[in-house]
Amino acid sequence: MSTVTHPRTYATVTGPHATFVTLDGHTEPITATGGEDIRHTILRRATDEARRTGTPVELVTSGDRGDHHLLIGTDGALTPVTPVTTASDSTSSSDDAHNRGQGKEVREQTPRPDGLRAGPLPAVESPTRPTFLTSTIDTPAASAWWRGALARLGITVRPSAAQRERAAWTATVSRQWAGCRTIAVANGKGGVGKTMTCAMLAAVYAREGSGQVLAWDNNDTRGTLGWRTEQGLYDTTLRDLLPAAPTLLSPSAGVSDITRFVHHQATDRYDVLRSNPELLATDQRIQAAEFDLLMQVAARYYRLVIFDSGNDESAERWLRMIDSSYQLVIPTLATPESAESAALLLDALHGRDERSAALAANAVVIVTQSEPALTVARRIADGFAPHVRAVQIVPFDPALKAGQLRFDALHRRTRDAWLGAAAAAAEAL
Repeated sequence: MSTVTHPRTYATVTGPHATFVTLDGHTEPITATGGEDIRHTILRRATDEARRTGTPVELVTSGDRGDHHLLIGTDGALTPVTPVTTASDSTSSSDDAHNRGQGKEVREQTPRPDGLRAGPLPAVESPTRPTFLTSTIDTPAASAWWRGALARLGITVRPSAAQRERAAWTATVSRQWAGCRTIAVANGKGGVGKTMTCAMLAAVYAREGSGQVLAWDNNDTRGTLGWRTEQGLYDTTLRDLLPAAPTLLSPSAGVSDITRFVHHQATDRYDVLRSNPELLATDQRIQAAEFDLLMQVAARYYRLVIFDSGNDESAERWLRMIDSSYQLVIPTLATPESAESAALLLDALHGRDERSAALAANAVVIVTQSEPALTVARRIADGFAPHVRAVQIVPFDPALKAGQLRFDALHRRTRDAWLGAAAAAAEAL
């Protein structure tokens, strides 16, 4: 009688931390953030492994939360499984029990899918033993001068609630995913902050996650992302990238070959794929098949793509953007007209199809104050809160109103607001 086995991943849990062993045998630390249960973090990481390989994987956990065996499907479905016991295991069970009674360690040897014999499983740590490792997220650097001065004198000062929140946001936006992820920034009204939102989110993810982020101006008519960001060495747009796509997708293409077609932001570390704001829509429409080809190129060279969209919600490229996105971000100014347009977009997506409805329900709304007064922004944010997953208010900041968008030019509280908005969007990626 044969037994069906699956490739295995392992996790050893100690408090809010865990050590995760991938299918390739690599070991990586995992820490629960934002109050999340460490078990959910482990399950999400194991699901990433299943999706990456396209096959269910068995997750073996041990430590503080007990020993468990779960089969993780590529769709995230969980099934408890009984550990496979070989004949040699059953004949030596009494010896194992004797060895455990004598304090000797017994470890399972698991054959790897590639025929190589895996090393011993990670040791199960006793819940009563204190850990010698600490998480940086629990001890963020003190930013106030007096906290730093006290720390240098050997006086421990607990980080403030704001510091802990900022550290949790930073840990979330710096995640690395297996495969390319996409975020659509959309609102059917012009002048509501779509380009600003695209650039600021790209800056946060690139600065905290070491680059490989693309801001894509997916706009038929007068896309201005190129106007508000730095120009690279070449004056190129996505119209130049399209005919070069087959070459960029060839096995011989190098990682730097994409540089000719995008515009790197030196300080904020992301790249921009421009449209041409000088051409009419009739001269630069992108069909669905062309969008899909560009998306293949983007996924080849980037870990995260953020779409700055146009106002024509019937355009093929706009619809393909929605169909290709993991997360929807809806920017609005703190004005009734902008907010109503955002609400109408949510209504339209709820009625389009099941996937679009899920994007709408899981959306992040960003309310930007166009003026210093906060009352209207809070009222609009409260109105959206019951209908979407998260709402973030970005305070008034003169650096956002005109000119090139640079993250370092913003006030500290504005930077923190964008960090929080980016963390909210990243939670669903």
